[in-house]
Amino acid sequence: MHQHAGHTDSGRPGAEPAKAAGAVSEPAPAPRPEGHEAIQRILVQAVTQGGLPGILAEVRDGDRQWFGTAGVADTGTGRKRSLEDRFRIGSISKTFVATVVLQLAAEGRLSLHDTVEQWLPGAVHGHHHDGARVTIRMLLNHTSGLFNCTDDQEALNRYETHTPELLVQIALSHPAAFTPGSGWAYSNTNYVLAGMVIERATGRALAAEITERISRPLGLTGTYLPHGSDPTICGPHSRHYTKLFQTDPGAPVHDATEFDSSMFWAAGGMISTAGDLNRFFGALLGGRMLPPETQRDMFTTVPTRDWISDAAYGLGVSSVRLPCGETVWGMGGALFGSWSYTYGTRDGEQMVTTNTNGDWTNDGWDDPIGIFTDLLQATFCHPSAT
Repeated sequence: MHQHAGHTDSGRPGAEPAKAAGAVSEPAPAPRPEGHEAIQRILVQAVTQGGLPGILAEVRDGDRQWFGTAGVADTGTGRKRSLEDRFRIGSISKTFVATVVLQLAAEGRLSLHDTVEQWLPGAVHGHHHDGARVTIRMLLNHTSGLFNCTDDQEALNRYETHTPELLVQIALSHPAAFTPGSGWAYSNTNYVLAGMVIERATGRALAAEITERISRPLGLTGTYLPHGSDPTICGPHSRHYTKLFQTDPGAPVHDATEFDSSMFWAAGGMISTAGDLNRFFGALLGGRMLPPETQRDMFTTVPTRDWISDAAYGLGVSSVRLPCGETVWGMGGALFGSWSYTYGTRDGEQMVTTNTNGDWTNDGWDDPIGIFTDLLQATFCHPSAT
């Protein structure tokens, strides 16, 4: 995730050494009832002290589920947030896209070693760019060096709608951050290209592939990628409130619920629910979405830079080492008025998803990520029983 206006995020980063493929940490102890009370206290503080309109969290431990909220879904009506609420998930979309790519790789329909030039001839060229040197794996783990298209707000603002081809064109008007494979930099352009590769390899729309391969089999009834520039959120949902990343406590609040997310598309345009995200990540972490070899590819991480603190990045997933020493796996995302985190134990047995329907905080936290880190601590870090 990035913190500039219009950017999807996925947490914000600092780096740790790359972890070995398939590394598994000891499962965290399951939250005890007082753990849920601690989570609820953080939710309340996020509203009363942090100034957020509303926040929700769903915790799953095996077949057990706990759901909590604070604040409101709609500041006009005072309606509370609910388990059914749909919200924009920003960069958590990347995990869905990476899963589809890896399923295609497991089916032999493409390889992570394939280059962008092989699948999208001529799409990455000019300004010293060479698509023949950028592999699909580099797209998925952000080691391509391609400029982040959503960092060029001036260019984005020149257009009413944003096709994937336009987003790539905007990115390629900037020099690369580094030669392919020689560094790490979070870039939404990588996942726009990954989405284009999926469509080229399957001959079908990305949204249809996500629905057929992930949402329908897992029963994720609230999860989808909007069609084109459709600005609506279908079904029950919270309002999304933004201060457009202004830090002044008195900055005006805007309603960004209806929002054309086409500039994010495969990199961050999806909509989901807390329950759906916990179900998807539980299945993914638990090895039920990918065969073992491809699963190892997804969870082989590289060090990150200028991103989430104590994080490493795999293929569409990240690991975060908490202050207590526990390591959790998942993804985060942010769009105007909606910040989300989904993380769990490496086996997927324990999961937590949280979402705020505002993108600012007041006292105590720099941004919602600070709140999310506190929630992860409360969920996965427990003192030894005495």
